[in-house]
Amino acid sequence: MAAELTAHELIAAHRPTLDQALEAIRTRAYWSPHPEHPKAYGENGSLDMAAGKAAFDALLGSRLDLGQPGTDDWVGGEVSPYGIELGVEYPHADLDVLLPAMKAGQKAWRDAGAEIRAVVCLEILKRISDRTHEFAHAVMHTSGQAFMMAFQAGGPHAQDRGLEAVAYAYVEQVRTPDTAEWTKPQGKRDPLALTKAFTPVPRGIGLVIGCNTFPTWNGYPGLFASLATGNAVLVKPHPRAVLPLALTVQVARSVLAEAGFDPNLVALAAERPGEGIAKTLATRPEIRIIDYTGSTEFGDWLEANARQAQVYTEKAGVNSVFVESAGDYKGMLANLAFSLSLYSGQMCTTPQNLLIPRDGIRTDEGPKTYDEVVADIARAVDGLLGDDARANALLGAIVNPDVKARVEAAAGLGEVALASREVTNPEFPGAVVRTPVLVKLDGAKPDDEAAYMSECFGPVSFAVAVDSAADGVELLRRTIREKGAMTVGAYTTDEEVEQAVQEVCLEEAAQLSLNLVGGVYVNQTAAFSDFHGSGGNPAANSALCDGAFVANRFRVVEVRREA
Repeated sequence: MAAELTAHELIAAHRPTLDQALEAIRTRAYWSPHPEHPKAYGENGSLDMAAGKAAFDALLGSRLDLGQPGTDDWVGGEVSPYGIELGVEYPHADLDVLLPAMKAGQKAWRDAGAEIRAVVCLEILKRISDRTHEFAHAVMHTSGQAFMMAFQAGGPHAQDRGLEAVAYAYVEQVRTPDTAEWTKPQGKRDPLALTKAFTPVPRGIGLVIGCNTFPTWNGYPGLFASLATGNAVLVKPHPRAVLPLALTVQVARSVLAEAGFDPNLVALAAERPGEGIAKTLATRPEIRIIDYTGSTEFGDWLEANARQAQVYTEKAGVNSVFVESAGDYKGMLANLAFSLSLYSGQMCTTPQNLLIPRDGIRTDEGPKTYDEVVADIARAVDGLLGDDARANALLGAIVNPDVKARVEAAAGLGEVALASREVTNPEFPGAVVRTPVLVKLDGAKPDDEAAYMSECFGPVSFAVAVDSAADGVELLRRTIREKGAMTVGAYTTDEEVEQAVQEVCLEEAAQLSLNLVGGVYVNQTAAFSDFHGSGGNPAANSALCDGAFVANRFRVVEVRREA
C-alpha cells in the first residue's frame, strides 16, 4: 500500500521526542511532552474541551467499525459507573480469520527496523494526545474516575507510559549493532573473516488483557512495548471498559495504514457478555506475549497455563504505610487523607494497612496515642471530603458492585474509626459514590489478621495496631513477602527505623516512599522516573517500565557470511 506518511517525515517529526525520552529514562529527571492541564490542548482550550465532549457524545449509541477481518458479530453493553448506557457496538472477531491476518503484516513491520517502529508508535501517541479530551470522557465513563483524574491518568500520564515503553524498547533493540565485521587471527595462516548481520525479530502476536479501572494507563505499556519490538498486538479490553482501548486500536490502525504498514498489526478482541475469551486467547499458539492487569487468581492462571507465551502480570497486593513517628504531623495527615480518598481507593497503589504502634508515636506536636492518630486520620479524610462537590471530584464513582459490597462489609470487621457515607452526584444521579471507611484492627489477633492480610480493593483501610517499631517492620516484611505490595509508605524521624524499613523493601523488592507530606502521594508514579511495581514480589512479575519489561518481547537472529 502507498504510504501517506514517509519514513523521513516520521523521523523528522518524532526523533527529537524519542531522543528526549531516551535522555529522561537515563537521568530519571522530570519530563513529559504531554500537558496535564485541559486548557493546554487546542488553540482554545475551552473550545477543545467542548469538542472533546461532543466527540464522545457522538460515539454513544454508535457502531465502531474498525475494518478488521473476520468480524462475525457486533457486541457491546457498557454502562458507565455514572449511570449512562454507552450503547457502543464493537466488532466481534472470528479468531481463526483475525489472527492469521494479524500475523501477515509482521514481516514488513520487522524489516522496518527499530527506529521506524518507534516513530510510528510516537505518531500513534501524538494522534491519541490530540484527542485527549475525547479519551478522557471515554475513560471517565468506563472506569468511574472523576473527570480531572480521567483526563490526567487516562490521557497524558497513560501516553507518557506508552512513550516510556517505546523508549525502553528502542534502547534494547539497538544495543546490538545491525552488522559487524569479525576477523580472527590464525597465526601464519589467513585470518578467519565473517560478516555478521543481527536482526531483532518479534516473538509473535502480543495479547493485552485490559483492566476496568485504568484501561489506558495499564494498557499502553504492554501495547507499545510489543508493537515497538515488532510484534502484532491484539487488545482484549475488560468488558466494562472497551471504549478507550477500542479508540486506541482505531487510531493505531489508521496510522499504520498511512505509514504503509498492515493495519491488522493492531486489532481489537471484544467479547459477548459472559463469553470469557481471555482464557481461549491466552492459550492460542499464535499468542506469544501476554500483558495482564487484574486479579491474582487469573494472573496466576495465566502464568501457569499460557506456557507458549511470555507473560507479564500486575496482580493484587496489600499495600502498607508504617507510621512510626512524624516530623510534620499535619502534613502527614493531609497526605494520607488524599492517598486514601483518591478515586475511592480503586488503585493498585492505594494504601490499605496503616501500621501504627499501639503505644503511640512521637510527632512535632508532641506524643500521640494510637487512638489519637487514628482519629486524626479519620478527621483529615472527613475534612477533605466534607464538601460534596470536592468529594465527587476526588472520589469519582464506585466501579462495580463488588467494590460497593466490600465497603459495606468492612464495617463488620472491627471498630469503625471512620464510617463510609453516600455522596450524591448532582450531574450523575445514577453514580454510586462512597467515602472511605477506616477500621481499627489488632495486629496480634488472628481473626483480625485474616482481614488485613487480604486485599480489600476499594475505599477500605485498616489501622493495624502493632506492639513496637520492630513488630511493625516485621509485619511489613511479612505482608510484602506473602501478599505482595505495589507500594510501601513510611513515616519516621528515627534513622534506624528508616534504615530498617528501607532494608525490608530492598530485600523484598517493594517500591518505598518515605515521609511524603506535600503534593506527591504514595499511590502516584511518574513515567520516565518512577518504577511502577518491581516484579520482585507477589504483586507483579514485572515493572513498568524497565529493560526487562521489553527485552524478552523480541529475540536477535544472526546471519553469518564469509567475508
